[in-house]
Amino acid sequence: MTPILMLGAGRMGGAMLDGWRAAQAFHPAELMIRDPHPGPSATDAAAAGAILNPPDGELARAKTVVLAVKPQLWREAAAETQGWLAADAVIVSIAAGVKAADIAKEFGGRPVARVMPTTAAAIGQGTASLFSDDPAALARAHALFEPLGAVVDLADEGQMHAATAVSGSAPAYLYAFIEALEGAGAAAGLAPADARRLARSTLTGAAALLASTGEDPAELRRQVTSPGGTTEAALNVLLAAQGGLPDLLREAVGAAVRRSKELGA
Repeated sequence: MTPILMLGAGRMGGAMLDGWRAAQAFHPAELMIRDPHPGPSATDAAAAGAILNPPDGELARAKTVVLAVKPQLWREAAAETQGWLAADAVIVSIAAGVKAADIAKEFGGRPVARVMPTTAAAIGQGTASLFSDDPAALARAHALFEPLGAVVDLADEGQMHAATAVSGSAPAYLYAFIEALEGAGAAAGLAPADARRLARSTLTGAAALLASTGEDPAELRRQVTSPGGTTEAALNVLLAAQGGLPDLLREAVGAAVRRSKELGA
């Protein structure tokens, strides 16, 4: 499956490079990176032995092509590279919303796998939703993302929109929640530095407990909610009030799904 050609090494592509390096998944010499404005992850990979911005003729060596440019730029990337690629190259796309059939068409009919990853791949804690109707392409995607964290195979490409909304975009939801909780703590009288430390350490600890126990989150919530206590009072606002957290998240996920479909169109 190597050499691997990365088209784009921005935030997500860079996280993949960092994660592969930490996991020693691929030798740096097996990586080729094309990015007109390479960031630290790409330059670090190049310093370790990856080929940064190879000439067009070198692209024919690539066995796997990771399409990691912004969704608005993927056609441009395909037009610049597909004529140089080997006929047996496999395309693995992380471009949100872009259909596999459209990618295959622009890449000369080559097999395609779609992936929606998360940036925690940089530390081996990523989550990747995978789809392909080509078994070889799906296996290639597994080989790329299993060193970076958890992988979930989707039964239908149409589910990729929901996976994008529930997983790909979800780290930002959590960061927004933490930001708001820090602000609420400061408003309640805590020093801002103390509010930050309390909110961040508590939520990362709760997430670690969820991961280590495998318990249902509803059960963990019940375990820390005493009847008539402070937690119940807060949850009555978050969960029971009209327009509370469940309603907001349904609306947020729905908005992300709609935007994913718009990007695909």
